Amino acid sequence: MIAFRAVFFLIGILLSIISAAMLIPLSVEFLIYRTGGWRGFAISTFITGLVGTLLVLSNRSEGKTELRVREAFLLTAASWVSTSLFAALPFFWSSLSLGFLDCWFESVSALTTTGSTVLAHLDKIPKGILLWRALLQWLGGTGIIVMAMTILPILRIGGMQLFRTEFSDRSERILPRVSQIASAIISVYCLFTLTCTILLHLAGMNWFDAICHSMATVSTGGLSTKDLSVGAFHNFTIELILMLFMIIGGMTFLLFVKIWHRNYKAVWLDSQLRVYLGIIGIASLLGSCWLMIHQNMTFLGSLRHASFAVISVITSTGFTTDDYTLWGTFPLVLFFVLSLIGGCTGSTAGGIKIFRFQVLFAVALSHMRQLRRPHGIYLPTYQNQKISENISTSVFTFITLYGFCLILLTGGLSIFGLDFITSLSGAASALGNLGSGLTPLIGPLGSFAHLDIGPKGILMVGMILGRLELLAILVLFMPSFWRD
Repeated sequence: MIAFRAVFFLIGILLSIISAAMLIPLSVEFLIYRTGGWRGFAISTFITGLVGTLLVLSNRSEGKTELRVREAFLLTAASWVSTSLFAALPFFWSSLSLGFLDCWFESVSALTTTGSTVLAHLDKIPKGILLWRALLQWLGGTGIIVMAMTILPILRIGGMQLFRTEFSDRSERILPRVSQIASAIISVYCLFTLTCTILLHLAGMNWFDAICHSMATVSTGGLSTKDLSVGAFHNFTIELILMLFMIIGGMTFLLFVKIWHRNYKAVWLDSQLRVYLGIIGIASLLGSCWLMIHQNMTFLGSLRHASFAVISVITSTGFTTDDYTLWGTFPLVLFFVLSLIGGCTGSTAGGIKIFRFQVLFAVALSHMRQLRRPHGIYLPTYQNQKISENISTSVFTFITLYGFCLILLTGGLSIFGLDFITSLSGAASALGNLGSGLTPLIGPLGSFAHLDIGPKGILMVGMILGRLELLAILVLFMPSFWRD
């Protein structure tokens, strides 16, 4: 029997955390900007805190709270849905006059670090709301990293058990307990956010913009405080800082914990990181050459814009300095492929993740060698670890389901009258948590406000599916999951 009390208890704790986080923009509105926007946050804080407290008190047990695999699956899905619902309340009670679906869309987009938005004219929006979006991205990014490094390996989702094996090996073991791993990762996450904030301020941003953009960068959420995104600042130094921290956001955060423990060799030995940086370098050069030839840009100008766009897309951040939907066909195809690939596992980036493609290619190469020499024994490996049949099956299943969900979401969007490219790129951006499509309608400088309720609902489902690695949601629809 599923221990619902344990699930509700932990959801109550998460809602209490969300309620406490609401006090930050409330204080900013009340003490600094002295506007009436604090009232909406006060109502939202009270409702969220009340529900969270009631769930904690009514489901608290005398003994230690323990979760089995079924409860972990249920908690993973229910926590993201419930927190996004309550996180939508400040938008609903604000002066923006948004419908609740739009408010929920905005909170889901922020918490999943997707970066799609229904808001426009950001310069006129209350600062508390902009700060709340940034906070949601930052909190969502924290949850994503911890979930990827502690929960998904245990649930064996999409080959993530490969990393559970790594943590279980004594030679690779960094900290003795999962809770210590999580706290170490969060400490690194906070350190990068603080460093990014200070550097952005020194480069010319005011403190408010620096704080919001640093949280959006390290979390790879990409929700800016400007309608023109990063392009509004016209500052090359700011772009360089953001590129650096976007790359960091797309890396495995556990590597930085290893560096902290003076295991410097682990960084270079990480094959996923080498492939990740290699893809960024090659794609940036290809994009730069295209812009020089077809857009008549200088080498430095083309490299600047192409590199920023490539890094922003592969890390699923969604920042932009220029509208790349106007660059031509090849960059759009390149960015579509990059959005599918995504960043490294254990990062805040979306997409399929690089390690899954590495496993896919290793198994395929092993199979082709076997065809050439049927009596030979060729074992696929990943970072000197044998890829078991269980892991390869998990990876193949994940990629197959990813493609299947992409087709379903594309079809669902097209039913509501969106053209094929808009539907396909919109579905891919939602599943990959990129936040922008490849047409001006939902492009990097566009808003999703003009979409009907149907497409918004489909995109929200895609965001949550992509963020929770598909299987954490899809397994709940199996009748056997609910049977004892």
